[in-house]
Formats: sequence, C-alpha cells, structure tokens
Amino acid sequence: MSSSPVGLHRVLAPSGVLPQAADKLDARAEIWPDEVRIAVERLNLDAASYRQLAETHGGDGTAIRRAVLDIVATRGKMQNPVTGSGGMLVGVVDEAGPESPLGVRKGDRVATLVSLTLTPLQITDELASWDGRSEQVPAQGHAILFARSIVAKLPDDLKPELSLAVMDVCGAPALTARVVRQYVDKGIKPVVSVIGGAGKSGSLSLAAARAAGAARTIGIVPVQAEVERLTTAGIADAVTLADARDPVALAKAVEEAGGPADITVVCVDVPGCEHGAVLSTAAGGTVIFFSMATSFSAAALGAEGLAADVTMLVGNGYVPGHADYALELLRAEPGVRGLFESRLAED
Repeated sequence: MSSSPVGLHRVLAPSGVLPQAADKLDARAEIWPDEVRIAVERLNLDAASYRQLAETHGGDGTAIRRAVLDIVATRGKMQNPVTGSGGMLVGVVDEAGPESPLGVRKGDRVATLVSLTLTPLQITDELASWDGRSEQVPAQGHAILFARSIVAKLPDDLKPELSLAVMDVCGAPALTARVVRQYVDKGIKPVVSVIGGAGKSGSLSLAAARAAGAARTIGIVPVQAEVERLTTAGIADAVTLADARDPVALAKAVEEAGGPADITVVCVDVPGCEHGAVLSTAAGGTVIFFSMATSFSAAALGAEGLAADVTMLVGNGYVPGHADYALELLRAEPGVRGLFESRLAED
C-alpha cells in the first residue's frame, strides 16, 4: 500500500474513512516518504473537550490524565469520544521524509495547525509532568504529519506555550476579519458581537473585528470577573454580562450594548448557545460558530423556528495565513496578550 497525502494509509478501522472519522489510527513511529515525525513537547486540548473531561471526572486531575491516556492508547490519536474534538500540539521535527512538502526539517520547533483528531499520536511518558488540571499538557511521545497536514514554525520572540495557545484558535480571528471586510467592502461597517469575548478565540476575534473595520464591537461574557478582565483589556467597545444559553437574555444584552449584531461570533465551549446567537443577530446578518460544543442541527432548526434570515458559517479552523495573522494581533494588541498570559499563568 502506498501512502496517501491525507493519511488514508494510517487508518486501521473502519476502512474507507478519513483519519478524522477513524476509530483507530496507526501511530507507529516509522514514516512514509511524504510524512513528518514530530517529537512531542506539549499538547493543547480543545476547550470543549477538556471541559467535558473535567466535568465527567469532577475535576480529579489524576482521573482526567488517565482518561486522556486511555483515549490516545485506544484510538492512536487524541479525539474525545463525547465531543469529537481534540486540540493541537507543539514539538520538534524528529524526521522529515524526502518527499514531504511541508517545508520543515529536523530540529525545527513547530506547532501543528491540524487537529489532534486526525493526527497519529503516541504518548511515551504517561503524561507524568501533567497534573490534569489545565488544557496545556506537557508530554513526551511522537506524532505523524501527512503531506496535506499544516504546520508552522514557532516564532523566536514568544514562549512556546503562548504560541501554542494562539495557534490553537488562529482560525477564528482570520475568518472574523474576512467576514467583517466583506461587509466593509459593501459599504457597511458592521456591529460585531463575540460570545465568549474574554477567551482565547474570543479576544482575538474582537481584535480582528476592530482591525478589519467594525463600527462597534461587543464582548459577551458569563461572569463578572470576565467583565472586568475584558474591560481592562480595552479590545471591545462594550462589554456585557449574559448567559449565552438564555436566548432572550442574550438578545436583550446585545441590544442594550448597541446591537443587534450584524455579525455574531460564537467562541464559547459550552453547548446550548445556538438559539441565543441567532436571536441576537440582525436580519440578514451572519453567525460564525467556532465552538466545538455547537450543535449544528440545533442552530439550523433554531433559525428556521425563529424565522431568522441569517447566514450561518462553520469555522473550520483554516484560513490561508491564519497563524501569522493571529500572532500579529497578539503582538499588536497588549490587551489580547495580557488576557492570554493571565490565562497561562492561571494554568
């Protein structure tokens, strides 16, 4: 069997599916000529996945660590069977096949920009340096990248932990900026609401919306501490407190903050925010879903039930140039960088 640029040759079960949909991948260390093997240094678990694991195990770090190890050992990749999501990793290129088109070589420190849900992964240290209480996971082992994978060299001016946190969500600000620019190009300066505005993807999306020409940015957060944190960061024109799972309360909060929104960006890691996002968006507006906790059937049926004429976009995590763009925003916006660094310090 020859190698496949999308990794079909690594699928063990079931046959005929892509790696992301597979139940089990072949994570052996030997590489095909167009593959790259990464010596893993750190995983960054998807926020929805980590939340689910933490809630299931009552915050018990030992149990969370055991659950992650079991998933990787069973599936040959990190894909939470409940949320379906994974995360990404940083590490050092251990070997690059002679036919790999990824442009990296042995010794390069890199971040993978494809999900762990499709990345063959083997852990060799039992995650001994991780207490199970944070999304970032010190780890030793190896991961395999395919010819169609996406990878970025880590910048020299940022700590690897910070770069990893940014690159994990870099698709959100890039797509937000693209959509805002589309409105601006039509002569409309949109009002942009970001649900989960104090989080990683949310803060970058707020900064991207402002930089792209939004008339007004609104950050929605669930607790008072995040109101204060986001207000101090200074990256939103208005910051408001609302439970995004309460559609009426969310719509009212957005309206009082200067809405309804022309563009709503959903960046929270809890389910049940679909109807609120739709209800708080103006007729003819756009809703961008970046949360892996989103039920897309609930979003579609909810919009139909509300007779809401909105365009709904699924953020797939990839926009050309997304990693460089997100890092530029981090460097240019002290408020964004402060939010990221404070969250890393808490972890």
